[in-house]
Amino acid sequence: MGLRGRQPAFANYFSEMWMNTELQSNERREASAEFGWYAIRVRARAEKSVASALREKGYDELLPLYRKRSRWSDRVKETEFPLFPGYVFCHGDLVGKPSLIQTPGVVGILSFGGKPAAVSSQEIEFIKRIVEFGANAEPWPFLREGQRIRIQQGALAGVEGIMVRAKSDWRLVVSVEALCRSVAVEIYREWVTPIEADPVLVRAS
Repeated sequence: MGLRGRQPAFANYFSEMWMNTELQSNERREASAEFGWYAIRVRARAEKSVASALREKGYDELLPLYRKRSRWSDRVKETEFPLFPGYVFCHGDLVGKPSLIQTPGVVGILSFGGKPAAVSSQEIEFIKRIVEFGANAEPWPFLREGQRIRIQQGALAGVEGIMVRAKSDWRLVVSVEALCRSVAVEIYREWVTPIEADPVLVRAS
C-alpha cells in the first residue's frame, strides 16, 4: 500500500496525539488556575536563602529585590535588598505541604482566620513588571487612598497604582493589600492617565 493509502491513518494518529496533548495542557492550566500566590513569612535577612530553597524544592517563588547605594569611606557600594522585607511570595497549592513549612528560615504562611491569605495575582504581576522595568524602585509607606492612575506607555504600560510626588520626582505606588506593604517606582508624569476624573495628586510627606 502506498503512502496515499496510509494517509488517513497517519492523519487520525496525529489528530489523536494533538487532542491528547491539548487535553493535558488544558488540565495543567486548570490545575494551575486553582493555585494562588501566598506570602511566606521568613526570618530577618533570610529572604534570599528561603527563596533559593523553595526553588530547589520545585516551588514557584518570587523575591522582588531593589538596589540601594551605601557610601563607604573610600567607595560607594550597591547592595540588593528585598522590596518586602520578611516575606517571600510563593505560588501553588500550599495545603498539606510540610516541606515548605520545614524549610530553614520559614516562620509560617501569612494567614487570616486560620487560612492562608491569598495575594492578588494582579498585584504580583504589577510587582514583577516593576522589578523587570529596572527603575529606581524602593519600599514605600502603605497607601490605601489617593489618586489611582494607569501607566499608558513604556515597559510599565497597564500597571495601576497611586501617584505620589516625592521632592521633584513623580512615583507610582503599588500596594499588596494582604501585606499592607507598598512599593514605589519613579515614573514620568507624561506616562500616566487618571483612572478617575479630576486627578488629585498626593504629595509625599
